[in-house]
Amino acid sequence: MVSIVSNNRLSIISSIYNGLPKDAQITRIEFEGPEIAVYVKNPSFLSSNVESIKKIAKEIKKRIVIKADRSIRKDEKETIEIIKNLVPQEAQIVDIKFDDELGEVLIRAKKPGLVIGKGGSIQQKIFLETFWRPEIIREPPIKSKTVESVLTHIYNETEYRAKILKTFGERIHREVIYKDRYVRITALGAFQEIGRSAVLVETSESRVLLDTGVNPSVNFGEKMYPKLDIDQLRLEDLDAVIITHAHLDHCGMVPFLFKYGYEGPVYTTQPTRDVMALMQLDLLDVAEKEGRPLPYSAKEVRKELVHTITLDYEEVTDVAPDIRLTFYNAGHILGSAMAHLHIGDGLHNVVYTGDFKYAKTRLLDRAVNEFPKVDTLIMETTYGAQRQTNREESEAELIEIINKTISRGGKVLIPVLAVGRGQEMMLVINDAMKRKLIPEVPVYVTGLFDEVTAIHTAYPEWLSKEVRDSILYKDENPFVSEMFKRIEGYKEDIAQGDPSIILATSGMLNGGPAVEFFKNMASDSRNSIIFVSYQAEGTLGRKVRDGSKEVQIINRDGRIENISINMEVETVDGFSGHSDKIQLLNFLRDLSPKPRNIVLDHGEASSIRSFMRIIENQKEKERLGIKSASIYAPNILDSLRVV
Repeated sequence: MVSIVSNNRLSIISSIYNGLPKDAQITRIEFEGPEIAVYVKNPSFLSSNVESIKKIAKEIKKRIVIKADRSIRKDEKETIEIIKNLVPQEAQIVDIKFDDELGEVLIRAKKPGLVIGKGGSIQQKIFLETFWRPEIIREPPIKSKTVESVLTHIYNETEYRAKILKTFGERIHREVIYKDRYVRITALGAFQEIGRSAVLVETSESRVLLDTGVNPSVNFGEKMYPKLDIDQLRLEDLDAVIITHAHLDHCGMVPFLFKYGYEGPVYTTQPTRDVMALMQLDLLDVAEKEGRPLPYSAKEVRKELVHTITLDYEEVTDVAPDIRLTFYNAGHILGSAMAHLHIGDGLHNVVYTGDFKYAKTRLLDRAVNEFPKVDTLIMETTYGAQRQTNREESEAELIEIINKTISRGGKVLIPVLAVGRGQEMMLVINDAMKRKLIPEVPVYVTGLFDEVTAIHTAYPEWLSKEVRDSILYKDENPFVSEMFKRIEGYKEDIAQGDPSIILATSGMLNGGPAVEFFKNMASDSRNSIIFVSYQAEGTLGRKVRDGSKEVQIINRDGRIENISINMEVETVDGFSGHSDKIQLLNFLRDLSPKPRNIVLDHGEASSIRSFMRIIENQKEKERLGIKSASIYAPNILDSLRVV
């Protein structure tokens, strides 16, 4: 096997040496994860040889980056001075960090576009004058402890990261060995249910895990976690973990893999990386406070971060010898992605939607529906049996409930998911108050989602066109509006005080300050609670939403409290980050190209059955253009061989 690996890598190295001019002065070529880093002593050759680099990358079908040899890089002090001279002061650089192992300089600025320059001109000058490869990141207007700590941790582990990237690279860029080729999909979680999402994709060469989540509606027992103990999921043989987004039911168990021996890469988008770490640490915090066993520790979260490789949308990347990954916008939450797997140089193409929204929202653009190739579609069906109110009607309904509540002297509690619905509510309420559709009462923002909102301000490029343009070109950031009052946790004087709107986590009332506000507001008929996100079976939110007039809550002392519910209970479902039945059907109708297999997941059994009956109808199949597609609804631990 060693000779096969060496021969393949030697072939790549030979193509690069033969394709680049001698005056580049190549000193070494490293396989750094999915990228091939070419270290040179004469980086100035780039100015006249960009096309030759592109040509080589196309021929070998690999990502090539040019870096300067360590011996010619300017020292850090001189580099900082050059950067400050090249970059206009208006960019407001706040920090510069160096990764000597990988030859990169991280530049954090409040206006990163001014560091990049038109067409990347300043970024290129920084490289050619300092010989450090610049990585440029936005400093958020709302200070984010998470973004700060994530970047600090990664840059404190540069030596280790450089080492593991080379290990990943050797595994990714080896030659395909086996002739008997197959593709098998195994359901490990979130099939005939919602929560603990996990899908294993196997080929004769590789093993890739799509999502690894927890079940948010279960506090203990085997149904809390995906089935990770099957024979074909040996962690030492797992090539990659791919995370579609940062909700815990999709990412909550990734550190668990590292606890039990996984040493490979985690692929996700940059916003997902940051929010994912925050959510996982919060999961540990909540579990510890509630006296529940911890599935892993903060140590494994930190290790996960160093092993994470971030990708932009539509960036094609090798993740295994026979698998290429491309992320596409899923429209669900910040950084959420559909994962496209190109397997075996055209053998088979899998699209895993994760959670997606096939409709535009205030926060995000609509999910993508066009892919290079699709053979098997693994598709969520959370709302496969329901039709949601449209956005305009939902906003009007929300505004009406708020106005009625405030007019009778009450307060509005909106339990929100930390990621997605909270920020969507901020945009809707901010706009309504600006247009005088809602009285200007205090809007209190509390819980985990306040920190998540700070992360949103670091990534405006990932938001909807309207929000993106407002932040980048009009210098108007709706998330920092003076209408929002940030508070720490639960405040009794607010719960008992004057009319106000309270946005608090958690969205399903299964923890967080939203539960404390609910307990102290539920008895007052002047108050309202508005559910704007999915309420999983077994959660307190589901019981309240479904009409319970009294619920039991275990308080911090471990005693059971009976809570009488006199407040108005409302559900406005048009704000969901999931597609409803009509949007799911529209996605299948518009999907290009059409799949041969459709696998339904991420839905309660009744929802999946209902949606499956619709798309199995012959007339509907013809209308959707999936006449020849086979449709599957696996149970957990079912395997489907698609090749």
